[in-house]
Amino acid sequence: MKPIIYQLLPRLFTNYNETRRHGGSMQENGCGTLNAITPKALHAIHDLGATHVWYTGVIRHATAQYNTSSIVKGLAGSPYAITDYYDVHPDLCEDKRRRMKEFTDLVERTHKADMGVIIDFVPNHVSREYHSTAHPRGVVDLGANDNPDWAFSPLNNFYYMPGQKFAPYFDIKGYEEYPARATGNDCFVATPSVNDWYETVKLNYGVFYQGGGEKQFDPIPDTWHKMLHILLFWAGKQVDGFRCDMAEMVPREFWAWAIEQVKKEYPNILFIAEVYNPHLYRDYLAAGFDYLYDKVGMYDYLRGVTSKNWAAEGITMQWQSVDDIRDRMLYFLENHDEQRIASGFFCGRGMCAEPAMIVAATLGTNPVMVYAGQELGEKGMDAEGFSGMDGRTTIFDYWGVKSLQAWANHGKFDGANLDEEQRNLRTFYRQLLRVARSEKAITMGDMYDLTYAQTEGFNKHEQYTFIRKYKKQTLLVILNFDDRQVDVQVRIPREAFEHLQLESQSEAKAKDLLTGMEYTFPLTPHTPICMTLPAWKGVMLKIKG
Repeated sequence: MKPIIYQLLPRLFTNYNETRRHGGSMQENGCGTLNAITPKALHAIHDLGATHVWYTGVIRHATAQYNTSSIVKGLAGSPYAITDYYDVHPDLCEDKRRRMKEFTDLVERTHKADMGVIIDFVPNHVSREYHSTAHPRGVVDLGANDNPDWAFSPLNNFYYMPGQKFAPYFDIKGYEEYPARATGNDCFVATPSVNDWYETVKLNYGVFYQGGGEKQFDPIPDTWHKMLHILLFWAGKQVDGFRCDMAEMVPREFWAWAIEQVKKEYPNILFIAEVYNPHLYRDYLAAGFDYLYDKVGMYDYLRGVTSKNWAAEGITMQWQSVDDIRDRMLYFLENHDEQRIASGFFCGRGMCAEPAMIVAATLGTNPVMVYAGQELGEKGMDAEGFSGMDGRTTIFDYWGVKSLQAWANHGKFDGANLDEEQRNLRTFYRQLLRVARSEKAITMGDMYDLTYAQTEGFNKHEQYTFIRKYKKQTLLVILNFDDRQVDVQVRIPREAFEHLQLESQSEAKAKDLLTGMEYTFPLTPHTPICMTLPAWKGVMLKIKG
């Protein structure tokens, strides 16, 4: 199965409050809940093409309501500053006393909708105000048995600066920490800056960073045991996978040890790693990860092509650079860290990235991810509060997302309030993702990149083409990244016919799986296929016979 992941923040996804006050409280701006992600909502997500839902921000994290506001980013706080690994965030629940039940009910609803559940596992850092009140009996809290007089010990869960007070270069009224602990982004000083992950503390996996990176893994560090227990705890809630935040900042030795044990008990559970260093890709896959982010390769390049900075033909180099692991790279064009496609910082309209999205969804058998609102052309151009107008949808503030509200229509999930461009874009995503989920030429077939073989009648800076084949199913993809309509000529070289065992046809018939339009053209090594492509569009031609 080709995983198609739909990422959403429950805090935003089902928030129908339209106040949208800058820096507004939960009471003013509202907050989505887990219960509001109804069977109707899940049916709509599955109908879009999703096989999995990534629920971002489920585990309890620091907020101004429950923690010291000066050490929390925004009133709603970062979902990646965990305060209790064993708890569900209370803001997301209608009955806070039954919040774990509301989460497990959501898991059950998602499974009934024929989709898997992915949640975040945040292994590198926790909130500075971490304190578990929901942990199972017998579990010792992180840091409870630490000796803060030791700057480093594999027995400690945190790193310390003995004799130094936590004193960042900005005001933190109401929060004191002595001795200071290392900050989550490997900042080993007592004075982090506002650009550091100052609201978090680094977890200690037995790597002595101040001592040149020496690894002390024998005996197994205490943090390893605690984090394995957390993974098994959530796996026991029937989740189907973990998106592991900043996995490369945690030693791969831990991952190899922990993933093996989790998969012994839950063999089908997925582990997805956020890794940005290509030199580490194969090490982390060898450690047991199923998939890795392809951010610095395919994401960055597709963004560059869509933004008119790079040539489309360079896409070839991106997949070739990881060809041996290509089926394990997760493609995406948006997530909570990246700027929205339709923002003024990217390309201004969601439809401009349609050819890039076709590449992401169909070039390989590997997974693809869509961020809630992407399929609606969400612009992310609000200054929500802590999050300024940066082209991203806030993860730090209470907010109502206009496009999601228009689609949800107060829980009807019928898209009644979408404008024409939003409806057309969602129709495109729905058709594309459903095809990517179901067509065997995409989910199981071979890919042959045709772009290198194109000559006259094909602009390699603006167009891209490839063919996919599984048994007798053949799919020809031709893409136009240009902002104007173009006439193209596509040649399929003889070596492609031989490699894919294609049969020549003087009059091949084909259907565009995106629009339903029928085409007839010669399918031979000698004759080019002539096609007219609108601006920012592509065709996916399923060839009959």
